[in-house]
Amino acid sequence: MTSSQEPTKTEDSAYFRRINSIEMSEDVRTSYFVSTPHAQGAWQDDELHMAPVSGLVAAELEAYQPREDFITTRISFDILGKLHAGEVKVVTETVRPGRTIELIQSTVYAQGRAVLVGRTWKVIASDTSKVAKLNDPALPPVEEAEPWDEMSKRWPGGFIKSIEARKFADHTPGHGRVWITTDIDVIEGETPSPFVKLIGLTDTANGVAPIAEPSTDNVFFANVDLTIHFLREPVGTWLGFATSANIGATGGGITSAILYDTHGILGRCEQSQTVRLA
Repeated sequence: MTSSQEPTKTEDSAYFRRINSIEMSEDVRTSYFVSTPHAQGAWQDDELHMAPVSGLVAAELEAYQPREDFITTRISFDILGKLHAGEVKVVTETVRPGRTIELIQSTVYAQGRAVLVGRTWKVIASDTSKVAKLNDPALPPVEEAEPWDEMSKRWPGGFIKSIEARKFADHTPGHGRVWITTDIDVIEGETPSPFVKLIGLTDTANGVAPIAEPSTDNVFFANVDLTIHFLREPVGTWLGFATSANIGATGGGITSAILYDTHGILGRCEQSQTVRLA
């Protein structure tokens, strides 16, 4: 498989297209994709935004040996190198099999090297409604938020242009409450589940309400990871955030968010940043 540093120049309706056939060997699933301009990142023109890459990994994790009696409680992503635009390979396998708990891993390769690893813990589903309780605050519905195009003005790249965002009046630098969605599918010709679609949007938390402005403050604060904890399986097509951003004095930063879907509180996410001044 050859590699390319540039996204495919087409009017695609998805972030990725499958190329070649899916390979299965000894419980290892290998898939091949090429990115489209919609997946372009915000920091460099020739890299992919982590959000659609996360959605791609979520799709492969979901398709790998699915079990209807399991739910996902956590999915984590570690960026190992530059997410080069163009052709990518995703290899998925079981790390820890089990009857009630299992750990599955997907590794993304670009230009011959591993660039991202995603891992998901799955546990057996059960009825815990008797003790269920939610302490985090609710997020008002999408209909009560106002249209917001500031993200596409602040951030370049094809991915940010592909999303629709709405914010609430209390939105400030470092704290933001927003809803986002997109009409773009993760993989061409494959309708994404809410799990895939919403995971494919979660990485935008880092840019929803930044505490510093990349251009005017001459600062770089890309996240090196993303961890999402779930209370339940996602529903719908809109993802809500209540974010809080913090930057330390020694080169580190953290973006935290409570996550919501149209049924209410979904879970939480955390992103650690590498912060650098120009």
